[in-house]
Amino acid sequence: MKKVERINIIMRYINNRSRFTISEIMQEFNISRSTAIRDIKEIEAMGLPLVAEVGRDGGYFVMNNSILPAVRFTDNEIKALFIAFMATRNQQLPYLTSRQSLAEKLLGLISENQQDDLVLLNQILLFEGTNPHNPDLLDLSDLPHPILEQLIQNLLLDSYLWVTVQEAEEIKSYPIYLLHLYREKSYWLIEGFHLTEEKTQIIPVDYLTDVRPYLAKKRMSKKKILEKQGQQKEAINLILDLGPKAIAQFKKYHPLTVSISYTNPYQTMAILKTFVDVNNKEAVNEMINWLLFLGEDVKVREMPEEVLEEVRGRVEMWQ
Repeated sequence: MKKVERINIIMRYINNRSRFTISEIMQEFNISRSTAIRDIKEIEAMGLPLVAEVGRDGGYFVMNNSILPAVRFTDNEIKALFIAFMATRNQQLPYLTSRQSLAEKLLGLISENQQDDLVLLNQILLFEGTNPHNPDLLDLSDLPHPILEQLIQNLLLDSYLWVTVQEAEEIKSYPIYLLHLYREKSYWLIEGFHLTEEKTQIIPVDYLTDVRPYLAKKRMSKKKILEKQGQQKEAINLILDLGPKAIAQFKKYHPLTVSISYTNPYQTMAILKTFVDVNNKEAVNEMINWLLFLGEDVKVREMPEEVLEEVRGRVEMWQ
């Protein structure tokens, strides 16, 4: 561990304790006594108000009402942080305005040379989703759906929600238990258990017009919900064997609700089991597109006739 990194970690260690000794620092960070003493003196020189206790059991403690000195970032830590920011531009992320203010504050903490490096990286690096005509890290070019942050705030309090959803010209309100909130193909989606119809369904966040806590006194328990969801998952109607090429394609992209199980120790063969709702035309089309993306290294064990006919039709059309 480099000295700058070690001192930063030691400062956080010290600030979280009312008292510490040199022996504790030596043991915690696996350093010699002389190195520990030098690090403590350097931390004191940086402004952390330490008071030494004299005696056999003496040590150090931080003066009351002290403030932790500004954390120093290594060059690589700064690059890692800002490259992560760059890689998630234009991704419709929640709390985007807060991320902008965070980036501005971090920029103000670093040296001019470090800022110059970031400006150069910002000019050179382009990630998927970046607008090449306006790649500014601080640009708020792709705000998420305004209800997304409201949804997350409610989730932090309770997973039982009352949602209002607009589909076409129809508006529906009903209670759900939110299982997952995820992002797929640039869309935020809810996997929720409909508490009145007792079934799992996917709801695009873009369709939400309102979300609030579900305050019913009697609610289906989480255990009961998972039991019912498990019973529904048993209705698998799509089973595929994947070879190495299909597995490679699967790793490049797959729906978040779909997983595979390897069938040999070399992970060159796998089985895929899932459910396709043949009554949902949009879901069927998306599944067909993805199955074609997997390529020819696939053997079908079981597939709904509606899906199989469409796959055959598209393959014949291309031949």
